Amino acid sequence: MKIFLDTANLDEIKNAAEANLIDGITTNPSLMAREIKRTGLESDAILKKITELVSGPISAEVVSKNLTEMVEEARKLKKIAPQIVIKIPMTFDGMKAVRRLNREGINTNVTLVFSANQALLAAKAGATYVSPFVGRLDDIGNEGMNLVGEILTIFDNYNFKTEVIVASVRHPKHVKEAALMGAHIATIPYKTLNQLFKHCLTDQGIIKFDNDWKDANK
Repeated sequence: MKIFLDTANLDEIKNAAEANLIDGITTNPSLMAREIKRTGLESDAILKKITELVSGPISAEVVSKNLTEMVEEARKLKKIAPQIVIKIPMTFDGMKAVRRLNREGINTNVTLVFSANQALLAAKAGATYVSPFVGRLDDIGNEGMNLVGEILTIFDNYNFKTEVIVASVRHPKHVKEAALMGAHIATIPYKTLNQLFKHCLTDQGIIKFDNDWKDANK
């Protein structure tokens, strides 16, 4: 399973990229707004710097809502770097935009997906990726990972090429479940990436080894 980092924070991306741990990046308007405030850079400059740190797919989301404006914005974003993927919201006009961009050879990531039917429509429109938001479903009492299983089954039934990005990941269990289900990608916050390293027995083992070494070398 590929791991994307769900952030626009250049420091977080640089640190993860140096360890060669991530295969791509997903951003959204909220994440971009935080990094604009933090760095004072414009959004295009931030995206350009991200593409210089990570060679894999970089999802950049349109803020326009109608078909014509979404397509125009997507074309401008794509000019920043070849690996830019256009995030499009799951709306009627959004799927029209996905269809048009697909014909132009521009990769798309359909975001804010909360049902298998929405994922089916995205795949039929020609989306490169579809992003079910598992954490937000959990937040309202549903089992978000069940949706991932449904989407994977549907895509397998009909040999759709669209890849599933498990999004809105809240904790390491989501990552493990995504991998066990055979999801193509999980996009995770920097905090969750760090949590993947942690286990109490690992920490205890390191402490014991250190103490034993110190005792032997007094």
